[in-house]
Amino acid sequence: MSHVATTFHDIAVDSLGTAEFPSPIRRARKPGENLCTFVSPEARIREFVEFSLVHPPAEERLFESAGPREHLFFRPALTRCAVVTCGGLCPGLNNVIRSLFLELHFNYGVAVVLGIPYGYQGLDPSMGHAPIVLTPDSVLNIHHQGGTMLASSRGERDPEVMLNFLLQQRVDVLFCVGGDGTQRGAHAIAMKAKERGAKLAVVGIPKTIDNDLSFCDRTFGLVTAVEKAVEALDCAHVEAQGAPRGIGLVRLMGRDAGFIACNATLASQDVNYCLIPECPFELDGPRGLLEALRSRIDGRGHAVIAVAEGAGQHLFGASSGTHDASGNRRFQDIGVYLKDRITTFFRERNRPVELKYIDPSYMIRSAPANCDDMLLCDQLARHAAHAAMAGKTDVLICYKNGKFLHVPIPMAVAKKQQVELDGPLWASVLAATGQSARYGE
Repeated sequence: MSHVATTFHDIAVDSLGTAEFPSPIRRARKPGENLCTFVSPEARIREFVEFSLVHPPAEERLFESAGPREHLFFRPALTRCAVVTCGGLCPGLNNVIRSLFLELHFNYGVAVVLGIPYGYQGLDPSMGHAPIVLTPDSVLNIHHQGGTMLASSRGERDPEVMLNFLLQQRVDVLFCVGGDGTQRGAHAIAMKAKERGAKLAVVGIPKTIDNDLSFCDRTFGLVTAVEKAVEALDCAHVEAQGAPRGIGLVRLMGRDAGFIACNATLASQDVNYCLIPECPFELDGPRGLLEALRSRIDGRGHAVIAVAEGAGQHLFGASSGTHDASGNRRFQDIGVYLKDRITTFFRERNRPVELKYIDPSYMIRSAPANCDDMLLCDQLARHAAHAAMAGKTDVLICYKNGKFLHVPIPMAVAKKQQVELDGPLWASVLAATGQSARYGE
């Protein structure tokens, strides 16, 4: 057994200064008060919960534990906050807005909470979008609705312009709800504020339906997306079984990560082929997907295929190089491509198939959050409020190893989280579908 000592690295989170104002929220200050206690500034969460006794990690990072602090940097009654939702729609956005407002307004007594309309466009005065003052009535029922009451947009804006607008509005805290592109924008605002000596706290809340942000075991919207994806897969299965030589093909979200496709496959248990960006596959040849599909149709008479939108992009050859407003590379439509290739393959062999193609992407994105995501949204939002009032900045609230923690935004967006092909999730998918680990090899 190894006796090498692990070296711990404490991950520092930027702070605006000394927290010296007592918190107004109800928490125990001594044992026996039957209340949850404040989180100590020294509380840390280990990066790893599992390791080998023979080969323990030589190095491990320690992250700040999220939660309410006994002392605050901001005086709540004098504090003005703003929240912005950016990027594509995702189940749970309204839940985050509502819980964030409720925590700030009722528990902390924050003076003003502004809603910034249309994403980062709303921080650029030239776009003409005026901030909305949030009230208890304005957020009363939004958690039952899909989308975001503030609307959203993609695209970068000049951080200098956005900071100037925030300062002109006398905003002390900015909450940025979005994925990696949004959080890069949040980091740029935080850095610009630091350069100018502005005491602006910038706190990120991770929103990516693809679940591809690092240090986040789960981001809100994923479970709802999986639930809705299973409904589409169930319909595809019915269609496949309801026709001679039937094939149900469902294109799901997942640009760089196949978490929705994998989890929906496992929940459905009716998928025969799950195709994800992390695992390249070939269509042609004796070991290609098309030949495997032919064997399946000839033997069982039907098949269901789940494909993530970012899968199989190598099949299109050289990329066009174009990008969307968020800087994401524009992908070719793998769903339509597979539909055409599969039908052509079987028609050329005089063994035509009945293929039904389903793309539920926008129905999934705009759905209200389910109960599981509602709970996660509530906790992420409240922990973001705690971090901001304590003066934390340039920080993302993450859920990892069953705990909520503070992660510096640059660290969280340094690389995307993806399905591990040697991990238990992909192994479960292979076991459930019976498919080859990699077609074409």
